[in-house]
Amino acid sequence: MTTEPSRPRAVLCLSGGMDSSVCAALAARDYEVFAVHFSYGQRTEARELHSAQEVARIVGVKELLHLKIDLFRRIGGSALTDTSIAVPVAGDEAAIGNAVPVTYVPFRNAHFLSAAVSWAEVLGAEKVFIGAVEQDSSGYPDCRPAYYEAFNQLIRMGTKDGQIQVVTPLIQMRKSEIVRLGVELGAPFHVSWSCYSGETEACGVCESCVLRLRAFREAGAVDPIPYAVA
Repeated sequence: MTTEPSRPRAVLCLSGGMDSSVCAALAARDYEVFAVHFSYGQRTEARELHSAQEVARIVGVKELLHLKIDLFRRIGGSALTDTSIAVPVAGDEAAIGNAVPVTYVPFRNAHFLSAAVSWAEVLGAEKVFIGAVEQDSSGYPDCRPAYYEAFNQLIRMGTKDGQIQVVTPLIQMRKSEIVRLGVELGAPFHVSWSCYSGETEACGVCESCVLRLRAFREAGAVDPIPYAVA
């Protein structure tokens, strides 16, 4: 009886969103995946956790680490974490990404990546996956390639062996290309969640919903989640 060779380990930042789900399917293809999900006081916290748990189950994640952090809710300054700031209705699709929107959570991904890298050191994983996307996105500064190049330099300088690398396999892809890749990989879009405000039905009018709906439309695919307006 032969045993299959063990696969290398990777840590995955898993939000439960569309891009995150495709990134999860990609990582699970080649690695034994340990996923980390953050509840940080976002409006759709419970729905995102459920989506992350379902994505992890479907793609075969070895372990899902659920971390709760309160600092973003206490700091505020983002429509995702501060109830005094309304989630805006998306305007002209062509204008999305031209300015940093109020849904930007200040320096959020640095906190997520720091925790993921810490866990990767403990696990002996040399890759940390995150489904960051620059093209067709809301224009968040922590989704740019230069940001991850700089973070990898920080990891090289600040970890024991300096071998861990953050990888962003989707960062240069258009959203429609991500949908097509997800269909090819069998990514669990049906359990993913992207809406900034709705938890039972996606609102269909926030920037995240508008970008997601456009991506599915341009890919010639049907988005399987429920929308209040689509």
